[in-house]
Amino acid sequence: MKRPGIGDGFLLVDKEQGWTSHDVVAKVRGIVGGKVGHAGTLDPMATGLLVLGLGRSTRLLRFVQGFEKEYQATAMFGVATDSLDADGAIIDRSPLPVEVADLESVAERFRGSILQIPPMVSARKVEGKRLYELARAGKVVEREARPVEIYSLVFTDLAPSDYPEVSFDVVCSTGTYVRTLADDLARALGGRAHLTKLRRVRNGTITVADAVSVDQIEAAEADGSIESLVIDPAAALSDIPGIDVEPSYVPGIRNGAAIPTSTLLGDAEVPDQGFVRLLSDGMMLGVYRIDGSTVKPEVVTA
Repeated sequence: MKRPGIGDGFLLVDKEQGWTSHDVVAKVRGIVGGKVGHAGTLDPMATGLLVLGLGRSTRLLRFVQGFEKEYQATAMFGVATDSLDADGAIIDRSPLPVEVADLESVAERFRGSILQIPPMVSARKVEGKRLYELARAGKVVEREARPVEIYSLVFTDLAPSDYPEVSFDVVCSTGTYVRTLADDLARALGGRAHLTKLRRVRNGTITVADAVSVDQIEAAEADGSIESLVIDPAAALSDIPGIDVEPSYVPGIRNGAAIPTSTLLGDAEVPDQGFVRLLSDGMMLGVYRIDGSTVKPEVVTA
């Protein structure tokens, strides 16, 4: 008999190297039952924070996916692979001895708003096909450069050699490819690079310090403590401004009613546009969108 699942909320997983995001989702679905989804793919080589949504909370994952992300990365300069990471085949090898001063000399052009071309081995779609599917078929296609934001780029270590390993921390917008960033830095210095390590440590205010391994989830299910690992959606979405609403508005919100902005929000400090969490007694009723004079439902959760 199919298990009903453990309810709604989020599970924070510290993904191991070698697992795909789909592997983690499938494994956790088998452990907890019910519907499970994730908020942003991590490549098999990468480790770190993977936010999973359970049950109806899978509808909220798109908001988590839109939060800024922080990564710790290491790249080998002078060696390029076809996937731009250590899982790919080497396609170019030429010494590129660099120092931190060299990196800083080009880094400023990669901070702020930049354009990135997605790597061929990625989940982006071109004419309905995933790029990695085309790459597996031996095809290379033109990819449109996409705007991303690099909020912070800090070099943390460098192991000098003809093929130096450069470590850096980056805070970026959703849709950023850190492996492309590493290769673009190397290209600016006259060579190529690929990632040897990548770890996601933060997604908005959600950090990997609060995440658990798949083994820990499995153990918690076995001893009956699985519920203690589930994060309440109101807390997981704390990057979105929260508004406590009057009890008289709760029935309408639960039915997905649009509400005049001035009536609902009054003098509360919220943006003129964007998303807000509507709360009652600490429980999240839903995520609404401020649209001029009206606050409209995006996802109703209560």
